[in-house]
Amino acid sequence: MSNISSAGAKFRDAVAAEKPLQVIGTINAYHARLAERTGYKAIYLSGGGVAAGSLGVPDLGIITLEDVLTDVRRITDACSLPLLVDADTGFGGAFNIARTGKSLIKSGAGAMHIEDQVQSKRCGHRPGKEIVSRDEMVDRIKAAVDARTDADFVIMARTDALAVEGLNAAIERARACVEAGADMIFPEAMTELSMYRKFADAVKVPVLANITEFGATPLFSVEELRAANVSLVLYPLSAFRAMNKAALKVYETIRREGTQKNVVDIMQTRNELYDYLDYHRFESKLDQLFAKEKGK
Repeated sequence: MSNISSAGAKFRDAVAAEKPLQVIGTINAYHARLAERTGYKAIYLSGGGVAAGSLGVPDLGIITLEDVLTDVRRITDACSLPLLVDADTGFGGAFNIARTGKSLIKSGAGAMHIEDQVQSKRCGHRPGKEIVSRDEMVDRIKAAVDARTDADFVIMARTDALAVEGLNAAIERARACVEAGADMIFPEAMTELSMYRKFADAVKVPVLANITEFGATPLFSVEELRAANVSLVLYPLSAFRAMNKAALKVYETIRREGTQKNVVDIMQTRNELYDYLDYHRFESKLDQLFAKEKGK
């Protein structure tokens, strides 16, 4: 086992311990606590999730590093699970990429993935994606690896090349990224299980499958992905999509009916909220402090 003092080491240990490792998307610090209590061993912060959830804008390269770091710090303060962070294209050139990696490590993240789209990126499951040259992507990975202040921090290379250049070119890009120091590979928007197996055979490092809803990739099961030699399974926005649908239903119902009585059954109760927040431990501490004050 690695030295578990760093978040990067914890992320590597989680990948080694659970095959494949389920990495669940947590849109905020409270969801991170829910995921930890549910038994997950690693969590994820989506760039598209930061854009939509924290800023209310689409996933089109609009967010900044500071936007991401704000959410990263809040999540890592509240949850001990190692966090994989979507770093988009690195938020600029080589020096920006170096700053991104260092800042994520300082903010408590255990891993980041950086992609080969152009700076004005699109969602990985939308048409019209454009990618940089293989050499430029390799330079992005080298910049991230060279700047690493924690040797165990995971640098994951994401390639969107399948939709642009085809499978073989995407695999060659991934191999070049591994040669440049990438620890793991994230082939985006795969359409067949066999593709993951080909990546895993070619790169000889852990491969991540992004099982996002309503996209180009079928909703393969853990068992199917294990058989295809996938090491990590990502569910980036599953809970976020569900909470959005529930929120809209509540808003519409209250507006239409003038009461929330008919949607209380889909709400988390006050006691459940307090349970996951460990509310009563905080309250007990408060009682002790006030008791000491009164005893003076």
